[in-house]
Formats: sequence, structure tokens, C-alpha cells
Amino acid sequence: MAPEYAIDGKFSVKSDVFSLGVVLLEIVSGKKNRGFNNHDNCHTLLGHAWLLWKEDKFLELMDESLNETFVESELKRCVQVGLLCVQKFAEDRPVVSSVLFMLGTDGAVLPEPKEPAFFYERSLNPITSVSSPSMKSDNNTMTITDLEAR
Repeated sequence: MAPEYAIDGKFSVKSDVFSLGVVLLEIVSGKKNRGFNNHDNCHTLLGHAWLLWKEDKFLELMDESLNETFVESELKRCVQVGLLCVQKFAEDRPVVSSVLFMLGTDGAVLPEPKEPAFFYERSLNPITSVSSPSMKSDNNTMTITDLEAR
């Protein structure tokens, strides 16, 4: 979900582009953004893809099932376009027609992506992580998490 919608309830043509970018990164990686875990860091899939991109290690994002068939330039383009779509600010994201052009045109010059939305480290502490209404106790203390919709 685009950050401007999740936080402020504002929806625009760039909100769909954000979702398209998430799906593109999920396809390349073979992993879902929701519930993504990486042993090297505590970032979301978007944050993990961003870190790999900045270190020029985008090939490490690729799902193993693509090992025999991928073309490096196409994979790089998919990751780059995915990251362009999930940039923090809506005005920095391309429109859908530009995304289609970038994905379908070999040799298209693409801008460098900026930091994605929701780029933060998550806590993997089971006491503080929120997954569903639950009750947990540890050392005679108890926490109760009750989720409510907006």
C-alpha cells in the first residue's frame, strides 16, 4: 500500500504505481513483501532490495529458479523499475505508461531510484512484533496486543 494512502488516506495515480513496484520486486525475488525475513538485516523486501541496489548486488535479490534463464540487463532493469515505483514520495514515482515503456524498451535510460518508502529496520523480538491479537508472558509479565482497524 502506498505510504500516502496508508498514512494520510490520500490516493492518487501514483498509488497504483507503488503497488506495481512491490509486485515487480516480489516476482524478481520470489518472496512476498509482507512477512519478508532476511538473516542479514531486519528490513522489508523493499529495504532489502534498496540495500542490494546501493551496493550493486542486485543479482542477490533474484529468485534461484531464475538462475538458468535470466538475462542480467533485464533483471537489473526490473529491479531498477521496481525501486523507481516504490520511492518514498509520490511525485518521484513514474506514471504507469512510463513504467511500461521502461520495462518494454531495451536500452532505455532509466533514472537512479531514490530511497523507497517504508525503509526501516524491524524488530524481530517476538514480544514486540505484532502479527495478530495475542497474549504473551515472560518472567511473570504479560503483554496483550489487540489490533483495531482504522
